[in-house]
Amino acid sequence: MISLYKKRWQWTSLLFLSFVWGASFILIKRGLDTFSSVQVASIRIFISFLILLPISIKNLKLVNKNNIIILIISGLLGNFFPAFLYTFSQTQISSSLAGILNALTPFFVLIIGVIAFKNKPSILQYIGIFIGFIGAMLLITNGDFRSFGNISIFILPIILATLMYGVNANIVRFKLRKMSGMQIISLTFLFIGPIAGVVLLFTDLSTPFHSPDFASGLLIIAVLALFGSVITLFIYYELIHHTGAIFASSSTYIIPFFALMWGILDGENVSKIHLYCLIIILLGVYLSSKQKKNI
Repeated sequence: MISLYKKRWQWTSLLFLSFVWGASFILIKRGLDTFSSVQVASIRIFISFLILLPISIKNLKLVNKNNIIILIISGLLGNFFPAFLYTFSQTQISSSLAGILNALTPFFVLIIGVIAFKNKPSILQYIGIFIGFIGAMLLITNGDFRSFGNISIFILPIILATLMYGVNANIVRFKLRKMSGMQIISLTFLFIGPIAGVVLLFTDLSTPFHSPDFASGLLIIAVLALFGSVITLFIYYELIHHTGAIFASSSTYIIPFFALMWGILDGENVSKIHLYCLIIILLGVYLSSKQKKNI
């Protein structure tokens, strides 16, 4: 029987999250072959909303004046805005690089936890944050700090998205702890799904509709919605409740390896500096996760 109170299932869930989310970057890339970045994000969210709608209606009774704002914020920061930011970035950067940058999430989980929720990091966590920051800056500048002023604008949205993930992980951990993972995702998508639908209506769907790859592109996004949003978010939020925000977000330690694997299989070029920066970032994230208690 699966129980997230057991260590083996916690680690199994973590590996599953990493594998699926690692694949999500390549699915976004393939979706962008047919649809625009706004359409990929909108369709992904709207399909997730439709899948969850029966459960959302059932859980609607749980919404009250004390949690409705928190649920909306969680939906926007944990799903809505990041979906658009990632697809926008991947119009110009590789899925492999997007996956590596995603490893910054645990740093923001820790930093937001300290600032907003008064958590007290250990010395190792401070060292980890510093090392990870250096690794991220090397990655962003391609190993040349002199090029810092010429950072591609297509990298910055992903960094902003990981910051949002960090805020949301703490919201789920500390503000929505009385709700299950399925309750949280069903209600958050109930709020953001219709917004995504409206955004989609204001895009030009005629071009992708007449594309020979329309059906396959739509199927790819549907798979992305089911596995990359609905199933994985349910597991992710359950992990946060059972193990803490830092452990759950540490799936991003492993995501870059799967993202690199999928990227290489898809013919992407991965430079040595990408691999070196990945190692530095993962070292920093590992150190930042060292703590006595779950947070």
